[in-house]
Amino acid sequence: MNAIRKAGWFLSLALMMACWMGVLGSIRGEALAGVIPSRGTDGAAVRDADIGRLQALLEKKIVLQKLTDYGVSSEEAMAKIRAMTDRDLHRLASLTDRAAEGADDALGFLIGAAILIILIIVIVKLMNKEIVIR
Repeated sequence: MNAIRKAGWFLSLALMMACWMGVLGSIRGEALAGVIPSRGTDGAAVRDADIGRLQALLEKKIVLQKLTDYGVSSEEAMAKIRAMTDRDLHRLASLTDRAAEGADDALGFLIGAAILIILIIVIVKLMNKEIVIR
């Protein structure tokens, strides 16, 4: 193992693999999953629940401010929501759960960068090299 660590190609391979893992880790895929309603569900109850979730979202200050910035009142928005099809209404209501999750993107990036830096330090230490920061 010691002979392998001393080989010049080992450092190149280790750094290349660390960079490749960083690239693969930064690609965000979106996995969608949901509960499929059974045949006995009442469509009106699901629609009313979705409208309630969207109405609660429209009552938030940030959303109201954005609507007024675009020149749309909350009554006009609710009228458009009520005119939507059941499928579109449910899709929009399911997106409201993630409306406040936009703030965690930076935290995930910072954690990923910290793990990548730690991984590089561990690889360099395994190769009996020293890291000097001045």
